[in-house]
Amino acid sequence: MLQIKNLSMNHTKDSHVLSENLSFVLNEGDKAAIIGEEGNGKSTLLKLIYDPELAENYIEYSGEIIRGGAVFGYLAQEISDFEKELSVLEFCEKAGFSELLPYEVSEIASQVGIEPEIFDSERKMKTLSGGEKVKVRMAAVLARRPDILLLDEPSNDIDIETLEWLENFINYCGLSVLFISHDETLLERTADMIIHMEQLRRKTRARCTVSKTDYKTYVTERLSGFEKQEQMAKSEKRDFDKKMERYRQIYQKVDHQQENISRGDPHGGALLKKKMHSVKAMGKRFEKEKENLTQMPESEDAIFLRFGEEAKVPSGKRVLSLEIPELFAGEKRLCGEIRLEISGGEKICIIGKNGAGKTTLLRKIAEELLSRKDIKAAYMPQNYEEGFDLSQSPIELLAEGGTKEERTRIRTYLGSIKFTAEEMSHPAKELSGGQKAKLFFAKMALSDYNVLILDEPTRNLSPLSNPMIREVLKNFGGVIISVSHDRKYIAEVCEKVFEMDENGLKRVYPEF
Repeated sequence: MLQIKNLSMNHTKDSHVLSENLSFVLNEGDKAAIIGEEGNGKSTLLKLIYDPELAENYIEYSGEIIRGGAVFGYLAQEISDFEKELSVLEFCEKAGFSELLPYEVSEIASQVGIEPEIFDSERKMKTLSGGEKVKVRMAAVLARRPDILLLDEPSNDIDIETLEWLENFINYCGLSVLFISHDETLLERTADMIIHMEQLRRKTRARCTVSKTDYKTYVTERLSGFEKQEQMAKSEKRDFDKKMERYRQIYQKVDHQQENISRGDPHGGALLKKKMHSVKAMGKRFEKEKENLTQMPESEDAIFLRFGEEAKVPSGKRVLSLEIPELFAGEKRLCGEIRLEISGGEKICIIGKNGAGKTTLLRKIAEELLSRKDIKAAYMPQNYEEGFDLSQSPIELLAEGGTKEERTRIRTYLGSIKFTAEEMSHPAKELSGGQKAKLFFAKMALSDYNVLILDEPTRNLSPLSNPMIREVLKNFGGVIISVSHDRKYIAEVCEKVFEMDENGLKRVYPEF
């Protein structure tokens, strides 16, 4: 059992509060998901639980972390540069595989759905596909025989097949699991407890909500609760405003009578003075009553984003007609014949296993379309540095003319997608992955691009921001050519789906 009592976390650099008095218990068999926007302290929480030294150079904390003698297995977001250069054999030996008996190695291989021979491979860790890498790393964690797993975004950079494996692993591994993920489908299918970390009031106040329920129920009840709170707040405010209006009328009447009373009527003056004292006392009661009114609900995830009417492509216009006999990355053959024709208004997604060549294909499509004059195309790569000079501030990246009026308009727009004043003016490289993604979407929306080439567009956005992004892209009037493993994005946004493998590109939805 893991118990967290009144945990408060502060950044040492600027005293920014990540959590205040967070408390929860992780019991045997629990599958608890930590959700929230990037930069809200999710990864820091896992580090503190596993080993406080991992966060001691930037975090001060108070409260209790009661581990109860449990053995923890920690899967970080990414392996170090040093570990990337290790062979799989060296990586596994470092994790203690040499101390395991052959049957124990086979058991672990079976648990993670991989052939045991890979643990003796001389391939470097950095050459593994996303799916292979997460399975080898999970095997290394299991070699330590943990009681509780701490998983930091294990669903990043893995294909749909591996995502489905991960869901089964979390559900049936027989261990307590505390994990972070942006994948809504995985959250819906695995989590039975939600820990929601938020930053409110322009990131000046932290709120942590713990709910012993599944993800879909949590989101539904959260929205329902917000709606009820909003209705109650509006109703109480209407009633209060009526009382205040009546109070102001009484106050003005008594005040007017006091000003006009005859000096020859001291008795009447005394009565009015007494009456005014009573009216002011009524006003103080109303001030106290106002403090106790139901407040409008506070939410971090409501952001505003939309594309203009100009971002359209006529339905009959041919946007792409691509024929490639074979796709190569250098000398390595990735894929067989590719035929792809896309017209105005279409939204397509390319799926396939890690390493199939999807990103390579998308780059080729971007090279062709970005130079076209009859369309206005934008490319959102997985690595944001390919598309932005991240040494610039968000305002500088979005400003085209550089006028004062434009910069004011951009500040307002960035505020609508929840950028603070500091985030607007600091270099974009200091932003979280989610904020960089929102910056890309802002650039595309402000510039009225009508063809969007998107490589994993939702991978860095929180599960509570993604529904809004999906809605915006679903209603987008132009063309979308994308690569994604996000099953909700594929189902809700994409009208055609193509699967890529070594044999070529084939249409899998709709099938005709």
